[in-house]
Amino acid sequence: MGMSPRAISTLLDRLEEHSVECHSLMVVRRGHIVAEGWWAPYSADRPHLLYSLTKSFTSVAVGLAIADGLLSLNDRVVDVLPDHVPTDLPEQARRLTVHHLLSMTVGHDTDSLTEAWDLEPQDLVKGFLRVPFTVPEGTQHTYDNATTFVLARMVERATGQDLREFLNERLFHPMRIDHAEWDRVASGAAFGFHGLHLTTEAIVAFGELLLREGRWGNQQLVPSEWVKLATSRHIETLPLPNWTPNHDFLNGYGYQFWINRHGYHGHGSFGQYCVVVPSHDLVIAFTGAVDPTDALPGLFWDCLLPDLDGAPQADPAAAHQLALTDKLQHLFLKPVPGTATPTNQSEADHKHQATLDGTAKDSALPDKTAVHINPIDGGWLLHLGPSLTLEVGHTTWRESSPLGRPVIATGAWQNTTFIADLYVITTPHRVRLVLDTTTGKATATWNVVPLTTPDVTLHLQAPLMTRPDVA
Repeated sequence: MGMSPRAISTLLDRLEEHSVECHSLMVVRRGHIVAEGWWAPYSADRPHLLYSLTKSFTSVAVGLAIADGLLSLNDRVVDVLPDHVPTDLPEQARRLTVHHLLSMTVGHDTDSLTEAWDLEPQDLVKGFLRVPFTVPEGTQHTYDNATTFVLARMVERATGQDLREFLNERLFHPMRIDHAEWDRVASGAAFGFHGLHLTTEAIVAFGELLLREGRWGNQQLVPSEWVKLATSRHIETLPLPNWTPNHDFLNGYGYQFWINRHGYHGHGSFGQYCVVVPSHDLVIAFTGAVDPTDALPGLFWDCLLPDLDGAPQADPAAAHQLALTDKLQHLFLKPVPGTATPTNQSEADHKHQATLDGTAKDSALPDKTAVHINPIDGGWLLHLGPSLTLEVGHTTWRESSPLGRPVIATGAWQNTTFIADLYVITTPHRVRLVLDTTTGKATATWNVVPLTTPDVTLHLQAPLMTRPDVA
């Protein structure tokens, strides 16, 4: 496929050098998988939370509704969703169209989501229309989660179908993707701007669909005109708040796609990527827990593009391929080091308990939560509060699903301190629990704090249902 094994190996090394926490990587060239790997405990069969990469799928739903003649780019929010129009509607809100929502050019100067929710706790669309406008519509891009929420509701009104049902019928099932799961707001509606869970293979398949301009096998699932339109530059982009400047987010915005230096991509918080490079017939899918995300997708360009279609190197090529294969098959996140029992404590003292200090902003559990550890064969039972019990393995991964979603955990003793990593394995997130038996205190903190809620108990429920408070 014209790609050097050394290029992939270099990418893996560079990701490690930049301390990028990787969960999965798939690289497809000319329609063929050239490399794939998952960092244990993440695995090929696990869906992964996409965060705002979800927006690109909602864009496709809009395109399908437009192709069916049920929506148009010029349709106004107030006409499609008249029952969500506030009495104090600003004049600019009256003019907002599907085009403005897709390109995030409605005229807000910051993400309107929190303010919209505060203005109308029971109706985010109405709250969005009430948020004051600072620039004329169509003139400035501002990354605005609420725009995609409104689009999702417009698709549902126009098609008469739930967003999840619509995409299942028109996109996922024809592509033989049967595992899509959506987080939802309290009413039960899909976020639209966030919350889709897919496997890495499904992400890369979506990229291939886009690269082939909506064609999947012998079916034209998405009109090619829509793919071209959605992945074209409609507005220039400004530096994102609180981000290190990233060149690949400063090349313009399409319809819920970022235009980058070499093509376009969908992106979700903490490093969820679907990257499409039409000029090189290349698709890259990546999931991880990257904070910040300024290293990507630049490392993809630095490592993969220079040697594409270079002259074959006969002598070490086979050795490099074998080394890469072995490397990809043995990727893992480091388990907690330590022993199976605490230092200088008798077997009778192996049952331990503590009170959680939940005052830190990145705490996964409320303050004063009771924490108990009970040894079992090959690990421990970890009791958090009165009703949450998780299995933790020593030198191995143990899985449990006390509230619906799986948690994979490993832990160890370091002297008289017990440490466990609890992976909410269908998300980028994990909790590190530290219990100090000498003080009777424990902490439970996130690697990267989830944007929806820090309460781990909500993230263990399937589906997660919460207010749409993504920052």
